[in-house]
Amino acid sequence: MRTVVEAPNGALVALEADPAGAEDARLAAEAGLVLVREVLQLRCNLPLERPSTCRTRPFRAGADEAEFLRVNNLAFRWHPDQSDWTADDLARRLAEPWFDADGFLLLDDEDDGDDEDHDEGILAFCWTKVHPPAGTDPALGEIFVIGVDPTAHGRGLGTEMVRAGLDHLAAQGLTVGMLHVEADNQPALRMYERLGFSRHSSHQWWARPGSPVPAAGRG
Repeated sequence: MRTVVEAPNGALVALEADPAGAEDARLAAEAGLVLVREVLQLRCNLPLERPSTCRTRPFRAGADEAEFLRVNNLAFRWHPDQSDWTADDLARRLAEPWFDADGFLLLDDEDDGDDEDHDEGILAFCWTKVHPPAGTDPALGEIFVIGVDPTAHGRGLGTEMVRAGLDHLAAQGLTVGMLHVEADNQPALRMYERLGFSRHSSHQWWARPGSPVPAAGRG
């Protein structure tokens, strides 16, 4: 997919390509455009060698929306696609034909009662999505989005929640896992590499210097 935006005089002012290649980069450079965003698609083989240690449960429609939105919006304050979700944003995804509550995994906080300012709730989530075979691709099990409450960072929950999502997908008979990640998110890239993911393709956007970061429009 290649999308171009031209000025009235025909000059190239923006370019989006997925998957992006050398020819796209050449066109952008000739037009004086700069790379403003890159999202990598990573893939891995399923099942993983080691399963998750997290005790997750499925999302419950009508009960978990507010708590999911709280954690999501804390975890993704910086993200151009995932930040500032509203109840309507979530409802649209829940109404998608691909949605499966069993593949929307939540990790509950089990409060030990030692912190008077601490309330029980959701600590982390891993939302999965299944893509049917298309073209030369097999059926793909996607980690659609994974998030951890910032107050729980440093406990390895991100890695274990990804494992939980991939375990769920493997149990459905899927043999290839997939996810998207910002190319400059080095901590996430290191985590995914440790889990066995490798780069499959790149979605890139070029625009004039100083242009805002574009949204990817996934989901």
